[in-house]
Amino acid sequence: MDKTLAPLEALSHYFKNGYFSLTPQEEAELARHFTARQVKRRAFLLQEGEVCRSASFVVAGCFKMYAVDQSGKEHNLLFAVDNEWMTDLSSFYTEQPSRVHIEAVEPATVLQIKHDDLLSLFTRYHKFDRNFRILVERGYMALQDRLLQTISATAEERYQNFLTQYPHWASRLPNTQIASYLGITPEFLSKIRKDRVTQKRQA
Repeated sequence: MDKTLAPLEALSHYFKNGYFSLTPQEEAELARHFTARQVKRRAFLLQEGEVCRSASFVVAGCFKMYAVDQSGKEHNLLFAVDNEWMTDLSSFYTEQPSRVHIEAVEPATVLQIKHDDLLSLFTRYHKFDRNFRILVERGYMALQDRLLQTISATAEERYQNFLTQYPHWASRLPNTQIASYLGITPEFLSKIRKDRVTQKRQA
């Protein structure tokens, strides 16, 4: 049995939900250009200083993208779980060294396509170009919303918004990772969670 069959079916199904569905010929192109890869927990898809050569679709598992400051502290920028993409788009498109790390939070399976192969699909099949443009636009809107929350919402509000927008992330991530994403300490996140429990009991 072809070990990449199930991952490719997952990717095909992904495009059928919320994007332009692919023709049989376009699905055949997925099989030609995407490669399945198994990733162990704490292994890297990308490290700072490397050029991001592939775009990665997460079939199963969980990843975090983070930057490390001068003191060695990690700052989580993005998470991705099943049926989401995890790619340093800046490095991928500019072909310049990345400033972030992409690490597996749990064992994962990804489908990867190389930079030149993806650009070739954009040129030969406009549906791929449209689908990925929608993908990038949605990512930009999510980033804009997060930046606005950073400057206008309290930590409690940011945590509530995180639970509302990304329940599929919250259920799979430890508090330390969520706290880093929200820009607060794990201790403060624990306090927020305890206060929420207390408020529910008093309601």
